[in-house]
Amino acid sequence: MARKLFGTDGVRGRANTYPMTAEMALKLGAAAGRYFRKDQGRHRVVIGKDTRLSGYMLENALTAGFTSTGMDVLLLSPVPTPAVGMLTTTMRADVGVMISASHNPHYDNGIKFFGPDGFKLSDEDEHEIERLLESDVMPAQAQNIGRAKHIYDGRFRYGERVKSTLPAGMNFASLKVVIDCANGASYRTAPEVLWELGAEVVPVGVSPNGFNINEGCGSTHPETAAEAVVAHGADVGICLDGDADRVMIIDETGQVADGDQIMALLASRWAASGRLKGSALVATVMSNLGLERFLEEQFLSLERTAVGDRYVVARMRTGGFNLGGEQSGHIVMTDYATTGDGLVAGLQFLAAMVETGQRASELAQQFEPVPQKLVNVRFGAGKQPLNDPNVQAAIKAGEEQLAQTGRLLIRKSGTEPLIRVMAECEDIDLLDQVIASVVEAVEAAT
Repeated sequence: MARKLFGTDGVRGRANTYPMTAEMALKLGAAAGRYFRKDQGRHRVVIGKDTRLSGYMLENALTAGFTSTGMDVLLLSPVPTPAVGMLTTTMRADVGVMISASHNPHYDNGIKFFGPDGFKLSDEDEHEIERLLESDVMPAQAQNIGRAKHIYDGRFRYGERVKSTLPAGMNFASLKVVIDCANGASYRTAPEVLWELGAEVVPVGVSPNGFNINEGCGSTHPETAAEAVVAHGADVGICLDGDADRVMIIDETGQVADGDQIMALLASRWAASGRLKGSALVATVMSNLGLERFLEEQFLSLERTAVGDRYVVARMRTGGFNLGGEQSGHIVMTDYATTGDGLVAGLQFLAAMVETGQRASELAQQFEPVPQKLVNVRFGAGKQPLNDPNVQAAIKAGEEQLAQTGRLLIRKSGTEPLIRVMAECEDIDLLDQVIASVVEAVEAAT
């Protein structure tokens, strides 16, 4: 059964518009509370958020929904998404919630759920919550209504965990680091952690006002950090997104390294030290063909999944792998975290610089990417362009043209009304031709 409300990463939409309304958040809280409250004992949920103005509204509504079913609520205030996964387990909570639309603009928001093990929910769990949403959730009796409590040291607990992922005694006293926090959830945590580890810190995107999250900064706009790296003569830049589960690395020249390059570096280093479980990296269908070829040269394999870091994590768990992620910058290291953690990935890159003595530019470009082009086509309500015969014919023709030299990937976004048309090919003219043909057909069907 297809999920109606949940997308590839929780529930997401424009703030104060269905489904991101206070009313829906209250219902989601009640349904999730009922689902995770398995018996009559005390149960708890931890709730974190990023810096969007709408986060206050949704936080209050979720709190009302959870407490109405007898769940105690622990409010973390702004913390990175991976902190919610971590604190769900360390605080022995039954469920965790992160209020964030990740890399999206301030006017969007989202609600992500974590199970008691700190991992994002399965499709089956989300189906059950949707089923409860469609029924009348029985409220708790008056004497059993839950309590809400603010937890003020959540980011400090997370910061200590992050630092513990490095070898004992390692410090970054030799490095000047630009850290771009996207005016988001990590705006205090990330600079503090880097400073405590000895780095000279140049903070960017650390003045959130409720509206400027991801605005001209962060992992979706790495040019801002790149300018700061060059202007300050920094050794490296770390760009996080609004909820700090993504990262991009900037080398000392201002060149940007995406998630594929970071994963290539980590996979190579981990394999050399015997740490890479299964001799494989897990990534999505969006990862560059160059990454796959790079791994093959080192006798490592690439396990591809559907787009979405939770699908990456699911494959890692079933296959016993410990490294995975997405080209967009989600880097998942299950030795350290239950979800993508941009700050931990950034620290791993800094550790590689310290241990090898190499510059960021020498580490950040592990392989030559195959030319890749992605075009997003927006479609209207009620439209299903991928079912159109002309679109299907254009896709088939494109696949045949690229069969020997590249690949074509067409998918519907799980978070926005977009058809994503992506192709890879070393022949740039052929790449452009195939993309244009498919995009034209999709646009005609929208």
